[in-house]
Amino acid sequence: MSEGERPVRERTIRWDDPVEAARIGRTMDGTRYLRAIAEGAAPAPPIAALLDMRLTEVGEGRAVFTLTPQEFHYNPIGSVHGGVAATLLDSAMGCAINTLLPQGTGYTTLEINVNYVRALTRETGEVRCEGRVIHLGGKIATAEGTITDAAGKLYAHATTTCIVLRG
Repeated sequence: MSEGERPVRERTIRWDDPVEAARIGRTMDGTRYLRAIAEGAAPAPPIAALLDMRLTEVGEGRAVFTLTPQEFHYNPIGSVHGGVAATLLDSAMGCAINTLLPQGTGYTTLEINVNYVRALTRETGEVRCEGRVIHLGGKIATAEGTITDAAGKLYAHATTTCIVLRG
């Protein structure tokens, strides 16, 4: 089949101004800001639109994202690219840490370790990625995360170390 004969798929995404979203975030503590995003009162970051992931739960020291694996997440071997799972885990673990941070305090990932247990595909259905804080110190925070399907089957798990950026 030549290139002109191949079926082509197309996807259009829209996102809000990330600089404005960050400005809004600096006016709130971490939990309040993330709840505002989850409830649609504050704009989600562009990566959420790009990957079609949603922040669905925010609690003290925890955050949950959901994502339904789609064809546009696929790698050349016919399954969801590992970077999608890593991004989902990084987001959930980082946001879990963010829930414990006061207004004007940020964080950034120093290290992430992901263990892939099984492949994600379109047939997997919606997955849930939960991040939970293990430790929050003055400069360093650690968290763990898991990706599971509706039946509770594990697809990946991870840990992270983040640096806390105090204002």
